Amino acid sequence: MVTAPRSIKKGSVIPDRLLQELREYLVTRQVSNGIALLDANAHFFAQLDSGQPNAAALVGAVALWVDIGYRGPELLEGLLARFPRDQRSKLPVSDYLQLRMAEGLLALLHDHPDEALLHFDLVLTMQEEVGDRAVVAIAHFWNARCHRKKGEYDEALRRCAAGCELAQSLGFPKMAAVMRVLESWLLFQKGHWRDAMRILDQAESVLRTTDDDITLGNIYSAHGRMIRRQGQYKQALQFFSKAIDHFRKRNPQHRNLARSLANIAYVQRLIARQIIQQVDLEAERRRKSKSKSKGTGSRERRGHYREQYEELRESAFNNLAQAERIYRHHNLHHGIGSVLENRGLLYLDSGELDLAAKQAAAAYELSKQENDSIVMARARMVQCQVEQGLLEEEVEGSAHSWEHAQAARDYAREAVEAAAHTQNQRLLARTYIWRGLTACNRGINDLEDARHCCDRASSFLKTSQDDDLLDDLQRLKQKITPRGGVEPQLRAWSQGETRGKSFQKLAEEFAEIVIPRVWEKEGKKVARVAKVLKVSPKKVRRVLAKAGKRKGRS
Repeated sequence: MVTAPRSIKKGSVIPDRLLQELREYLVTRQVSNGIALLDANAHFFAQLDSGQPNAAALVGAVALWVDIGYRGPELLEGLLARFPRDQRSKLPVSDYLQLRMAEGLLALLHDHPDEALLHFDLVLTMQEEVGDRAVVAIAHFWNARCHRKKGEYDEALRRCAAGCELAQSLGFPKMAAVMRVLESWLLFQKGHWRDAMRILDQAESVLRTTDDDITLGNIYSAHGRMIRRQGQYKQALQFFSKAIDHFRKRNPQHRNLARSLANIAYVQRLIARQIIQQVDLEAERRRKSKSKSKGTGSRERRGHYREQYEELRESAFNNLAQAERIYRHHNLHHGIGSVLENRGLLYLDSGELDLAAKQAAAAYELSKQENDSIVMARARMVQCQVEQGLLEEEVEGSAHSWEHAQAARDYAREAVEAAAHTQNQRLLARTYIWRGLTACNRGINDLEDARHCCDRASSFLKTSQDDDLLDDLQRLKQKITPRGGVEPQLRAWSQGETRGKSFQKLAEEFAEIVIPRVWEKEGKKVARVAKVLKVSPKKVRRVLAKAGKRKGRS
């Protein structure tokens, strides 16, 4: 419920009461009340002076509210301009640190995490001089967000935990719940998806009764991304739509709205791929059965599939266009790069390789300028896939075959190198998978490197529930498995050929051979396999999931 805001008389000093009320609304997540109070006292923004009592504190407070949806970074830039740098040394330390917090947030919102960290690290180093412990908790939280952007998940978790613990100790459970949303996503990125879902549910239960639409949108967006990786595409779309409703309620130009639009486009692409794969499977069945399938029902079904496919692609392109407009409005390179990459993937799926290559090249150049390792790796993977597509179109032995194969390999290697600068296990796994698939290309045929990549990718996907990635990994495993079945591999083991692998790794590979076959023999019953082999059902399910036998299930 929004209370009537109190406007402080114009021309008066900035009262302590205004700052106290803004703080109270912030920690209790009464967002509409806080925004109304700021609007009612917006005259202070126009007349702000660096020598005015509480001026720096007001800038610090506005920064906290800009972060949760009030106006935009432009307001903060204007307020900071009232404090010339040559005058800041004369300010009390606590006021100076308030300005550094505001500058750090500006850098974070402009996608410059390294610059932002300089500000937040200083504040945390001098935290005893900060008058408000809640601000220290937020400094930890914002610091964690910087490390997340850089793909440094361990440090992000450590900082996030420090902020959350401090917020809890101050008696601010709603503030702590906001921070736990980030903790949940970080744990998910590290493969701890059960803990991630549990923490996300807890945070939602605490914040559900608030009007903190930005955080609620983040919660539903995270839910969507988590279940999307388990192959639950329709449910993921529902969560993303719910997130969009919350973001639009607070700000129709919010950067997180663009992220959800891009997420929806990605899922629409995955569904479109499933549809076209179904069409191809039916065509293959008709070919094998030598049936012309001239019946009206068959033609109508194919036409319906094709219509669904085209509608999904058109909607995906439209969502990406909307996302790009918002990202460009805020000049956010990471988001723009993600849009370019996703558009490239859409073109790649339809065989428009030239257009896919242009999008990927633009994404790479943008991310290289900003030293964004995550987008660099993803863009290089699209370029690798484009070269793979061009290689498939070439007549074997033609002059350009080797060029495309080598270019694909170079892109794949660069993707791995970029991903290695992050702790994003999913990204690392995907880059190794594509490097492995590329090593299997004709003209390269480096199966040793392909096996190494397969091992590395598997190590990053031990706890993964990602259907899409597991399918790609299974495809790589099929390419590196010697023809004639598993006998050559068993024979190699019996002769002591281990390729430098540990006994534990060999045992895991043996399990991946035996468990799926026992599962088939035992009527596809996990419990029976566990009993026969005397292993845990959890291990059986994990091996079957890696083998592509039980998608999206643990």
